Amino acid sequence: MKTERYWEIIQVALEAVFANRSRSILTALGIIFGVAAVIAMMAIGNGARQEILEQIKMVGVNNIIVSAKVEKPKSSDDESEESGKSESKKFSPGLTLLDAEAIHQIIPTVEKVSPEVSYETSIIKDGIRQQAKLNGVNPDFFNVFSMTLAQGTMFNSEQTEKGSPVCIIGPGVKTRFFALEDPIGKHIKCGSIWLKVVGVLEKRLTGNPKTENAGISDYDNNIYAPLQTVLLRYKDRSLVNAGSVNGGGTTVIFSGNSMMSFGSEVSEDESTNYHQLDRIIVQVNESENLGATTKILSQMLKRRHLNVEDFEITVPELLLKQEQRTKDIFNIVLGAIAGISLLVGGIGIMNIMLASVMERIREIGVRRSIGATKKDIIFQFLAEATLISISGGIIGILLGLIMAKIIMETTDILTIVSISSIVISFGVAATVGIVFGYLPARKAAEQDPVESLRHD
Repeated sequence: MKTERYWEIIQVALEAVFANRSRSILTALGIIFGVAAVIAMMAIGNGARQEILEQIKMVGVNNIIVSAKVEKPKSSDDESEESGKSESKKFSPGLTLLDAEAIHQIIPTVEKVSPEVSYETSIIKDGIRQQAKLNGVNPDFFNVFSMTLAQGTMFNSEQTEKGSPVCIIGPGVKTRFFALEDPIGKHIKCGSIWLKVVGVLEKRLTGNPKTENAGISDYDNNIYAPLQTVLLRYKDRSLVNAGSVNGGGTTVIFSGNSMMSFGSEVSEDESTNYHQLDRIIVQVNESENLGATTKILSQMLKRRHLNVEDFEITVPELLLKQEQRTKDIFNIVLGAIAGISLLVGGIGIMNIMLASVMERIREIGVRRSIGATKKDIIFQFLAEATLISISGGIIGILLGLIMAKIIMETTDILTIVSISSIVISFGVAATVGIVFGYLPARKAAEQDPVESLRHD
């Protein structure tokens, strides 16, 4: 019996809402935009968090990156200013393979060490030419950065030790040069050397300029060869010879059965780069040891480089977590603003419902005179406020989904709408309707029936 009574009251509330469509829509606008804003902001926050997780995966877990610092060539004016100084510049061997070996042997918290050298070069195949980066790496490089193969095999120990002319290519290189054929076993020319393709990497997210300082680069369009292959067959900056010292000519060095050509490929900027390696990636066994290992690493390299700080140490995971913290704070602020709009929407509902009570005093008196209790009146007006807020919440959810889609398609911001954001926003909308609808409902119930019937 009570269920039927409440259902009849809900029908009366529905009739009242639809009888004043314009007012109901205007009342719900605050809820609509508040819910939409909450969903859109939470979608942006979820997208930012997902990007950070992907970036941490790309730079590897617990990694420390030691990068070589290269001085820019000095102008003649700078040289003339320093010509009068008696103090000579300190010598440093630069970042070398010996540094990588020492790091692995001496520091107990280090799990893996991946030395790397990179050169901008041109790739040529079947008359197609494209600029790309040739990276000399060891097999640990792919484990450190969680890179897997789509096809082919990794470098074996013989290829790594002997510097065999083999390479693994990124999916971007495969698409460009081997679109209609299987690249495994084929040859591609990098600069002046021919490399045999033994593997192709799985496609993954690529870096952008904002994340280069965290060690993220465009892995998909790179070519990877064994480190010894690049040093023996392509270029080794640590070899000082007459051609490089005098700044001209081409020096040819024979090493075993291989021939290396220097001088002609060295640009003006690279002539000042004496580092054998461009960077060393150090993977620490536990995240808790990142800070201590970084300090030990810095002191060790300073000592090995004769107190010349020609290297830079970065901890990508800490940088990315700091970026995540910044984004979280930004999202909290935006979420608070969206929450305030919901609060304003609730106040709007309360104001309109109070005005509605004043307009419908005679209706309240009639209902009370035919047997409606105070609870019935409270339930009626509370149902009206709740219906307005719930319908506004549903419309707001749809608008929020559309906003998240538009943001992702028109900008480079990733948005991810979660079920939790929809549930939270809808729950808040319903709660706002109940909380802010109770006061007008109670005011309506407290109207004196006799006075209400006399009201015009």
